[in-house]
Amino acid sequence: MTTARDLADALPILIPAAGGLWVLVVVSLLGDRHLRAPALHALGILALSGAAALAALARGPRGAIFEGAVLLDAQALAFHLIFLMIAGLTVLASIDLLRLAGAGHGEFYALILFAVFGMTMMAGSENLLTLFLGLEVLSISLYVLAGFTRDRVYSVEGALKYFLLGAFSTGFVLYGIALFYGATGRIDLRGIASHLSAARGGSPDPLIVAGAALLLIGLGFKVAAVPFHFWAPDVYQGSMGQVAGFMATGTKAAAFAALLRVLTVGLGEESIRDQWVGLLSVIAILTMIVGNVLALAQQNIKRMLAYSSIANAGYLLVAVVAGGRAGNGTATVLFYLAAYAFMTVGAFAVAALLGSAGEEDEGYSLPAFAGLSRRRPYLAAAMAIFMLSLTGIPPTGGFMGKFYIFKSAVDAGLYGLAAVGLLASVVGAFYYLRVVVQMYLREPAGDAPPLLVGRAEALAILIAALGTLWIGLFPSSLITFAQQLGP
Repeated sequence: MTTARDLADALPILIPAAGGLWVLVVVSLLGDRHLRAPALHALGILALSGAAALAALARGPRGAIFEGAVLLDAQALAFHLIFLMIAGLTVLASIDLLRLAGAGHGEFYALILFAVFGMTMMAGSENLLTLFLGLEVLSISLYVLAGFTRDRVYSVEGALKYFLLGAFSTGFVLYGIALFYGATGRIDLRGIASHLSAARGGSPDPLIVAGAALLLIGLGFKVAAVPFHFWAPDVYQGSMGQVAGFMATGTKAAAFAALLRVLTVGLGEESIRDQWVGLLSVIAILTMIVGNVLALAQQNIKRMLAYSSIANAGYLLVAVVAGGRAGNGTATVLFYLAAYAFMTVGAFAVAALLGSAGEEDEGYSLPAFAGLSRRRPYLAAAMAIFMLSLTGIPPTGGFMGKFYIFKSAVDAGLYGLAAVGLLASVVGAFYYLRVVVQMYLREPAGDAPPLLVGRAEALAILIAALGTLWIGLFPSSLITFAQQLGP
């Protein structure tokens, strides 16, 4: 039975859900008269949810709520703060663009809030059904956001592909849950773990192995891991730049939060752990190689960043595999996701500015960045920070994130994974630094369109750049906090 205490403890997760409904009310009441009002309400709701999460962390989370379906522990709340940061930067980066587009876009912010609700449900899921519900809330919000600019062919095409493939992956998740229930009679993660523990000494039930594989396929689709990555380049290219950044970071963070919960709580028994460690090791290697190699051939910045996102999923999988061996995966994943969120949301925000200044194909092409250091030096400096961080060059957050990932792999004895990750990072440097070369060593085109930067967009990019540098220069506080959350 849900109690008032449950509702109070669930405030961090309930505020975005109720806030999304409130923003829809604001949109319907104000209409076209105050185009910034929905965005300001959304930012306030995100800040309120963040305050509730920080208060819960300060007093110590109580644990499971809603009869054990959701666990808003320190780990879930830490992921929730990352989701809020991603959503806040996305809202800031979108205000001016949507205001210029005119009326009818206030629901954009409601969808962002609903997506945050789904993300946190996934991060705190102690029950496979709760995980599925959170996944669906997130997915439905993203389907609409992907096709938000419905007057563009690329947007509609990308949204349709995402919807069809997303529905297909949902089938894998549901079938996996059904197999878990058929094998154990339980859908809660601790119940599944108890069943595996009771059967210790023998091989795990084939139904459980098959269910785990299907669940990993479904979550692998969400993180765009190879070979479940085919949707990402087309969907990112068709979406608004800010939406692509939100999908590349928020969806990945939520899926990895759920993946960590499932693997460490439900499938942590040694008999099955060895099997998923081996499977994820292969997927991690393929993802790092394919993502970086295919990014080399891209001339569209959004497609390049899409393949970069695929490669970064591979790096995060290395941390998950190392955690399965040595028990330190959560801290490393949290640290890298925080750094990755700043640099990727910022990079997509800069790309969106250039894309909105020109034609769709030309605005997002690499030559559009030519001479940006002369046209908008501060914008070029921010983009250079993001590219250097994605490359893994100090003193940026990306460098420290990759350092901790490869260190965890070496500590776990996974020398091959660490070596592949380092080589893949070297390959990635070629296409990241190509953007920097365009900005600083190429002359701007004579017919380059004027580049207008709104205050909200500039603030979002500034926060992202400063966050990227802060994590790189002062990593100890963040990694210490992450290590206190658990293995």
